[in-house]
Amino acid sequence: MPSPGRPGVNQFETKQAFWKFIAEGMESDAAALACGVSQSLGPRWFREAGGMPPIELVPRSGRYLSFSEREEIALLWAQDYGIREIARRLGRSPSTISRELRRNAATRGGTLIYRATVAQWKAARAAKRPKAVKLAESERLRIYVQSRLAGAVADLHGRPIAG
Repeated sequence: MPSPGRPGVNQFETKQAFWKFIAEGMESDAAALACGVSQSLGPRWFREAGGMPPIELVPRSGRYLSFSEREEIALLWAQDYGIREIARRLGRSPSTISRELRRNAATRGGTLIYRATVAQWKAARAAKRPKAVKLAESERLRIYVQSRLAGAVADLHGRPIAG
C-alpha cells in the first residue's frame, strides 16, 4: 500500500483550473504547468479521472466554507479579532464562524489554535461519499422503521399501537 503522503488540501481550485485548461484543448502536462503543479501530476489526474472532470469539481454553492475563507478565519483569529468581527468581514453568520472554530481549533497550552489546512482536510474527509446509511448501521432503527411502515408498532411494554 503506498504512503498517503501529505493531505491534499486546497487542490479544489487547482483541479478546476486544470480541467478548464483541458476543456480549452491543452494537453494534460501543459495544463498542469499552467496551474502551477508538477508536469507529471496532470497526466495522473487525467488518468485517474478517466479523461473526464470529476463531478465534485462543479462550482460550489457557497454553503460551505472555502479554503481561502478558512485561511482568513485563521489570520483574523490569530490577530485576536472576535467571532462577530470575523463573521462581518467574511459575510458569514457568527454561528458559522463559532462552529468552525469549535470543531477545528486545537487547544495548546490553554489557547485555541486554528489551522486552516487541518480544517480543510477534516472538512474534505467528512464530505467524502459514499457514506454509510443510518438504517444499514443501526439494526434497532431499521427494525423500528420496518415495523412502522408495516403498521405493526408496539410501545415499550410490547402492546401494539395503531400505525
